[in-house]
Formats: sequence, structure tokens, C-alpha cells
Amino acid sequence: SRFMILPLFATLSKMDGSLLEAAADLGCSRLKAFWLVTVPLSLPGIAAGALLCFIPIAGEFVIPDLLAGSDNMMIGQTLWLEFFTNRDWPVASTIAVVLLVLLLAPLLVYEHIQRKQLESR
Repeated sequence: SRFMILPLFATLSKMDGSLLEAAADLGCSRLKAFWLVTVPLSLPGIAAGALLCFIPIAGEFVIPDLLAGSDNMMIGQTLWLEFFTNRDWPVASTIAVVLLVLLLAPLLVYEHIQRKQLESR
């Protein structure tokens, strides 16, 4: 997704190219250097991109509805159904709070990890 490109680019642009040269000098193939050097250094960008992709995907309900529905019920569709079709406000509110917790929990964990990394520098 396009939400993944910017965090990955920001992380990879800060990477020191001499690390890959050092891995090659020590006998690593290009693939092994990628897995042992580039991927671990890009993990913060991967995590940030995954969060940026997860948030819109979790509440998505318009696209499956416009595309003649889907076989699986998504949480956004369930919210819409409970609020506007069934008018079951307590169930809809509970689902909305669960969705909020599902969205906030990974963000808070990511923020905590980032704060610990900044403090350790």
C-alpha cells in the first residue's frame, strides 16, 4: 500500500551504505546481507508502515459494500449494520469501543518502544 512507502523510505534513507559493504567484505551474499543487515535496520519503518496500513483497513466498510459486499463480515460493516440497520445502539457502541482499543493498543505499544529507544541513546 502507498501508506507503507513513506515510513520505509524514511528508515532506509538513514541507513549507512557502508554496513552492506562491510557485510560483503565479510563474505555475505547480497541476499544474506539484505536479511541480516537491511531488514533488521528497517524494522521501525516496517512497524510504522504496518500501523499506517492497519488503521484504515480495520474500519473499512465502504469499499466492500460498493463492490457488492464480501463473503466475510468486516468490523466496519458490522458497525454500520448495528448502528443504522438494526438500531442496536448498545451492541454497536461495544463494537466501536472494541475497534478503538484494537486501534489504540498497537499505537501505544509502538510509542512505548520508540520512547525507550530514544531514551537509550
